[in-house]
Amino acid sequence: MSTDAPAEQSGHDSADDLQRNLSNRHIQLIAIGGAIGTGLFMGSGKTISLAGPSIVFVYAIIGIMLFFVMRAMGELLLSNLQYKSFIDFSADLLGPWAGFFTGWTYWFCWIITGIADVIAISAYAQFWWPDLPQWAPAIACVAVLLSLNLLTVKLFGEVEFWFAMIKIVAIVTLVGTGLYMVLTGFSSPAGRTASLANLWNDGGMFPHGAMGFFAGFQIAVFAFVGIELVGTTAAEAKDPHRTLPRAINSIPVRIIIFYVCALIAIMAVTPWRDVVPSKSPFVELFVLAGLPAAASIINFVVLTSAASSANSGVFSTSRMLYGLAQEGDAPKVFGKLSAASVPSRGLVFSCVCLLGGAFLMWVVPNLVEAFTLVTTVSAILFMFVWSLILLSYISYRKHRAELHQASRYRMPGGVAMCWACLAFFAGIIVLLTFEADTRQALLATPLWFVLLGVAYVSMRSRKPRG
Repeated sequence: MSTDAPAEQSGHDSADDLQRNLSNRHIQLIAIGGAIGTGLFMGSGKTISLAGPSIVFVYAIIGIMLFFVMRAMGELLLSNLQYKSFIDFSADLLGPWAGFFTGWTYWFCWIITGIADVIAISAYAQFWWPDLPQWAPAIACVAVLLSLNLLTVKLFGEVEFWFAMIKIVAIVTLVGTGLYMVLTGFSSPAGRTASLANLWNDGGMFPHGAMGFFAGFQIAVFAFVGIELVGTTAAEAKDPHRTLPRAINSIPVRIIIFYVCALIAIMAVTPWRDVVPSKSPFVELFVLAGLPAAASIINFVVLTSAASSANSGVFSTSRMLYGLAQEGDAPKVFGKLSAASVPSRGLVFSCVCLLGGAFLMWVVPNLVEAFTLVTTVSAILFMFVWSLILLSYISYRKHRAELHQASRYRMPGGVAMCWACLAFFAGIIVLLTFEADTRQALLATPLWFVLLGVAYVSMRSRKPRG
């Protein structure tokens, strides 16, 4: 099919089109919120214990690679504004199968991530209300997010704006507090002095050697899931040619501030060997700083971080179902918009799946083990989606050379960089085989693709030829 097909389908009936109601302010903060996940706030303790100070390089390397994925996505989305998301360009450039697999896999990615977030929210709520039934915060959270997303897309942007703002303020405060403690030579009750030398004077930057360094990649990847969310908002951005490049180009600065600087601040104040894997190092730093309300404040931050992630998931899954329905790869009912131009039926379906999945996880005896399994599956599936974005770009350069020549927002490194990123993701898959819990998730993931393959063949066989 030609790239003009979507225009013919969507241009005649604005009532069935997503509206461009997200401003530059919304897009920028959605991009930031997508780049700062619960994995940073809660998972950084475990990654520091595995890799030591070299974890700074782990986050930087993953961030650089994903920046190139986002640049490839940006050029593709801006090459044809009829592309609503990466479903559209993957289907157009790689074939209908790619749109089907990308859309449904991305939907499943966010359902899994949303389940993890809803369970995390329940756990964080127990901090303040230990006697509250575990199911109550989960149901309340999903109900609130569903209500907000049903109203208007602008309200989603507004909610995500403030969720992201809370995360930014928390991280900037942590970096500032850490810097102050280093400059003043702060000493902890255990006699540890805050200093940048703590990063290298206990076994060097790579205390656990190469294997420790590589082990950090397994968990760190999950901290970046959602970074591509800016691509699902493209269809609802007021001025995509301006807002999308600005959001993507600022990713490296965000990674330096929100990941690298935050981790340096933590390990400068708390030597890496003293970081407890099961605790949030963010909380520990503020406790050391003598802020008695730190635990409650950071608990609020991580709760809003999880709510932000769940909010992003509810938004993006409904848009994926809408896109799939437009292509005939999902029930037609999901292709209908409400009076507020919101895919309401997809929203309701995704929220029901969130609650159903959360219920299934509550009956698993070992929640920590289940959480690790779920987050690893999520990271693997996100890497699959990122890889299809790169493969779409390679096809675009081969078959749409004239669009690349006309582009004002070209991917740096081009096709060669795409292959480098694909090799990087393949390397992470190999690393996942090293640990028992991540290996278990890796072995379970192909079942999803088998189910998708059967569903694709079944749906295509029922589609009229034309």
